[in-house]
Amino acid sequence: MLAGLAVVAGASATVVLLVRGGGGQCPTREPVLVSVAAAVDVAPAVMEAARQYNEINRCALVQVTEQPPATVLRTLLGERAGVLPVRPDAWIADSSAWLRRAAVQRRTVVATSPLVFATRSSLADKFAVGRTEMNWRMVFPATVRGRVQPNENEPDVVRVPDPSLAGAGIATVAAARDVVGTGPDADKSLTAFVRWAQAGAAPDYRSMLAAVDDRTFWRRPVVIVPEQSVWEHNRRPSPDPVVALHPREGTINLDYSYAVTATDRAVAEAAGAFGDWLRGPVAQGVFRRAGFRSADGSQGPISPATGVPTQAPKIRQEISPEDIDEGLRAWSRLAPPTNMLVLAETSRHMAERLKDGTRLSVALAAARLGLQLFPDSTHMGMWEFAERTRPRVTVGPITEPETGQVIRRSTLAQLATDLRAREGEDSHLYRAVLDGFREMTERYAEDMNNALLVVTSGRDDGGGIGLRELTDRLREEWDPDRPVQIIVVAFGDGVDRDALGQITAATNGSLHVAQRPEEIIDVFLSALARRLCHPTCGST
Repeated sequence: MLAGLAVVAGASATVVLLVRGGGGQCPTREPVLVSVAAAVDVAPAVMEAARQYNEINRCALVQVTEQPPATVLRTLLGERAGVLPVRPDAWIADSSAWLRRAAVQRRTVVATSPLVFATRSSLADKFAVGRTEMNWRMVFPATVRGRVQPNENEPDVVRVPDPSLAGAGIATVAAARDVVGTGPDADKSLTAFVRWAQAGAAPDYRSMLAAVDDRTFWRRPVVIVPEQSVWEHNRRPSPDPVVALHPREGTINLDYSYAVTATDRAVAEAAGAFGDWLRGPVAQGVFRRAGFRSADGSQGPISPATGVPTQAPKIRQEISPEDIDEGLRAWSRLAPPTNMLVLAETSRHMAERLKDGTRLSVALAAARLGLQLFPDSTHMGMWEFAERTRPRVTVGPITEPETGQVIRRSTLAQLATDLRAREGEDSHLYRAVLDGFREMTERYAEDMNNALLVVTSGRDDGGGIGLRELTDRLREEWDPDRPVQIIVVAFGDGVDRDALGQITAATNGSLHVAQRPEEIIDVFLSALARRLCHPTCGST
């Protein structure tokens, strides 16, 4: 029957629907078929609303399917991969940000749900005892505060929905951008947030809340989800239910927006009529009975639920649509994983003493610490160099072995303990940099950020190639469409800053001089943050 209706709807493509509702006559014998794609969490409520609408309306037949917003977006943009077989006639996304990205003009909000910080009730009590108040700075890892691990009064993980898949993730990125502000330090903090969030980002709200109940991995988990998802989750009895906590600074309302996407005039008119009805009292009651707040946010869910506050939250009005779009652009630049070759100097200079040990021992301590900052999606390898360059680990996934059974991450960690300075050998830094740069150019990986990380004493003893030849080769061979960034970390005093600055500038890279292992956190965040301005960053 539905196939027949689709044929009729196509045959009557030029007919304008003149009468809506159940009281008048339709201009065609058969109703116009309207397909609506709805985000996963709101789809059940929209299906119920469509069922009631179809009972009273004889001019249109509304069909609702559950579809991820990203899939609908790709379909509307005309992409070829990961799209729907048929373009929908209307779309309800879990954030108007999706509709702006699709350049959809005709849209209206049909339901809202504020973002909340959700955790187990027992953990919420523990946080309260430790005077840990939910706030947006919790989305940033402990590295922003100069350490690797959170303390006992903080969540050990704050999981964020993937902003490429969920509206709550989009809003969280915007809040993070708003909290840190602008400037180099802000960019480093935002970079840390994206790297941490990327490692724990989840595709949907259901799986995130299920992870809160799972006590086998995280000890103190907090997830950022819409209030409605907590309402839905807590319909199942639990001895330790999830509670929704409002952030201190105010939260962001997810606006579930309805858009007409049909290209046929008659179908678009019918889809618009359904959108108008969704704003009416009957449909608004359906949404509120499903745990959503009303379209204007003034009325909460009709039936209260365990763990969901009854009072309306404070809303962060200062976050504009432009802020959300800027946050998404930042995520798209920072989120891709890293493809990196580490070039570690082991010349005689690395045996020289610093305050906390030799140059090499400090550098290796920094390497062991830095290795913890890279997620499992990283590709990495390592060469050492003195008078000649010695490949030790080929570039590849750090969760996979190069050979045998030991994965690269473990091999790299062991090398960061075992490397020794080669007494009597000079540093042929310039030759090693050129070889490493060419290696990464050959191993360039699309959809990844490609870099050569040079850990050095910061000087070249001659005997290889000169600085002029190196910088000329780098400028000639560096491809802005396939960029490989050179990041130099020099340990100790006596660093040839001018020469190293010329090398990094040739590839839009960065130079960092360090004395202590813990400085590597700031080094990595600074280097990664340059993705926000690439390829127009200034020198550092």
